[in-house]
Amino acid sequence: MIIAKTIVMESRYLYLLRFILILTDLILINFCFFLGFYLTNKYYRVIDLSMYRDNVVVCNLIWIICTSIVRMYSGNTLHKIEAIFKTTWRGVALHICFFLAYMFFTNMLNFPKAFFVLFYFLTILSFILSRFTGTAFQNLLNDNFELRKSVAVIGMNNGGLHLAEYLSNQSTINFRGFLEEETAMVNERGELILSSSTQQLKKAVSSGINELYVCVDTNKMDDLKELISEGEKHCVRLNFVPNFTDFQQDFKFDKRGNFMVLSARNEPLESIDNRFRKRAFDIIVSALVILFVLSWLYPILALIIKLQSPGPIIFKQLRSGRDNTPFWCYKFRSMRMNDGNGHRQASRNDDRVTSIGRFMRKTSLDEFPQFFNVLLGHMSIIGPRPHMLSHTEQYRVIIDKYMIRQFLKPGISGWAQVSGFRGETKDAKLMEMRVEHDIWYMENWSLMLDIRIIFLTVINIFKGEEQAY
Repeated sequence: MIIAKTIVMESRYLYLLRFILILTDLILINFCFFLGFYLTNKYYRVIDLSMYRDNVVVCNLIWIICTSIVRMYSGNTLHKIEAIFKTTWRGVALHICFFLAYMFFTNMLNFPKAFFVLFYFLTILSFILSRFTGTAFQNLLNDNFELRKSVAVIGMNNGGLHLAEYLSNQSTINFRGFLEEETAMVNERGELILSSSTQQLKKAVSSGINELYVCVDTNKMDDLKELISEGEKHCVRLNFVPNFTDFQQDFKFDKRGNFMVLSARNEPLESIDNRFRKRAFDIIVSALVILFVLSWLYPILALIIKLQSPGPIIFKQLRSGRDNTPFWCYKFRSMRMNDGNGHRQASRNDDRVTSIGRFMRKTSLDEFPQFFNVLLGHMSIIGPRPHMLSHTEQYRVIIDKYMIRQFLKPGISGWAQVSGFRGETKDAKLMEMRVEHDIWYMENWSLMLDIRIIFLTVINIFKGEEQAY
């Protein structure tokens, strides 16, 4: 199967939908803010008008930032109604967190709590009504005034079937199905039968189809010239989709200059924009943790560590980093000093672990110095856990895809860890599962996924994890 850049058909319908959503959402946010302010003034207590003016601007800016993070108005989101609903709730949830954080850091938490309750109650209710009303209106337009571009697929092979499934799920286009019924233009092997092309293209024109997608095998691309010529004669746009369904690999197309490049994997963090977002997030979060948590936690733990066993407070060890480059990874020392600390994984009831070390490992406090690694750029908040150099050399031999995880910066926590694959790995199968989760994270990264993993990590710390020892 192939993962290419999503087929986004930029039409007037899509632009109109984006414009209406952005405008109505901003109107709703401002209306709910004003109504919350008005009701609080009338029934609870008076709020100074200058506070309203200052905070409504910030509220709007935060909404714009949140919708950008969750990509609420991107073409990929607008093509599916389910995606619009999902990103809306994510955007509202993120707005609540960011707006309350703004209030906290600007010492404005004395703002009436009744206002926050009213504002977000009205916002959630308004968005529910807005989205359901918008969906009903969109269906009404589609049923009575066909504004969407009509497309069809030529080629009922495996690739064509996958393409048809994708197109049928796009709400902003009118997918008319497969063009051929009796006379096929593309056989099951992905080969073009050019003798029927004129007949089929005439049928497309008479059916009101604007674009055709032809799924053909890569070794048959030379046969397309005649089909292109026929398409242009009948004023039908043709799009050709190479059939990669026989490959057990998720490919991605990209364009570099005049060359089309087929990448072996989809890696969102290869985009400089995504790397910038992730790095900015890492710097902000790590700086806040160091400033507000480690500033008082470090001296307390340092004193207890020193009292329980002689040796340094910070344990540093060479670990495998991005592109398999070694770096010094920092941790609070949780073990007594011994020769095996640098090569042996901690195990259950390990006699090397001190009492404070056992508590730090159980609560993951021993990992907190790694926020300095994040700030220095060696690590990220979220990513594959960094392994000892000896373990990297050991597992790269027995697990085929092990080194793929080294494409990313290692993280303090990761998708594998919150999915239950953390701690000691005696069985190679467990390490293989960890690697699969790390690769899935790499191919599906988003800032919202990082935030989700952070929340799951915090929940697991308070809940307690069996593998944390």
